This record gives sequence, C-alpha cells and structure tokens, in this order.
Amino acid sequence: MSKVSYYTEEGLKKLRDELNHLKDVERPKASQAIADARDKGDLSENAEYDAAKEAQGMLEMRISKMEETVSNARLIDESQLDTTKALIHSTVKIKNQTNGMVMKYKLVAQSEADLKNGLISVDSPIGKGLLGKKVGEVAEIEVPKGVMKFDVLEITRK
Repeated sequence: MSKVSYYTEEGLKKLRDELNHLKDVERPKASQAIADARDKGDLSENAEYDAAKEAQGMLEMRISKMEETVSNARLIDESQLDTTKALIHSTVKIKNQTNGMVMKYKLVAQSEADLKNGLISVDSPIGKGLLGKKVGEVAEIEVPKGVMKFDVLEITRK
C-alpha cells in the first residue's frame, strides 16, 4: 500500500510535467543510446551497451516510482483548510526557545520539500512536530540532540 501525498495544484502540475518529460524525452534517448551501442558490434564486450542498459533500467525505475506518486497524489482545496492550525500547505512562523531564532516554513509534501526556499516536509521531524499546532502553542520536537522547543508565532496560508 502506497502513501497518499497532498499537493497544491502547482505542485501536482510540476510533478506531472516531470513525469511526462521522463516518458517523452528521456525514455526515447535511453532507447537510442542502446541502439547506438548495439550497432558497435559484439555485445559481450561492449561496456557502452551495458552502461546504456543500466541507465535505461534506472530511468524505468524512476518513471515507475513517479507514476506511483502521481497516482497516490491528492489535490488540496486550500480554501477548505482550517486556518487556526498548522496543516499541510500552512506557512508557520516559529521561534526557537533556545537561541531566539525566528524561522518561517511552509509545510509541504515530501516531494515538494526544499529547505533553501523554506519548504519543509510534513514527514520531517520539525514538520511532524508542527502539524496540528495553533498560534501560542509550543512545539516540542525530538531531534538527535534531544528535544527542541519552538513557539508558534503565526500561521498563514500563503
């Protein structure tokens, strides 16, 4: 049983576009590379052929995984979400109680996560710890060093 992931319309479109690119562009390239290598003679000693076959296998595995992700993807109607709690696609402003550092993260699906751009997975320790919290609550998050405490300052849908 595969895991259901929730996406915004933009995130799901990006995922589908990448899958289509792999199928329509990369797959034919891999087949052509195999054909080119096959034309170079004896396959038993043809390293280029072996490499092309392996690359094709990796590509097919990636396509299969993405197809599974897309088939288990669910679109979120953000207008129906509770704005008082931190949920997927909430932007949460938090303050680290230890060092006073203030951070802002948008909670997203695993495949959309990009920490550099403030997108944090709901499957990450911090993401899990923030889910369901309200403004004014303290999120206690278990990390390898111990427990970190964050004050939830603001929750928005941006």
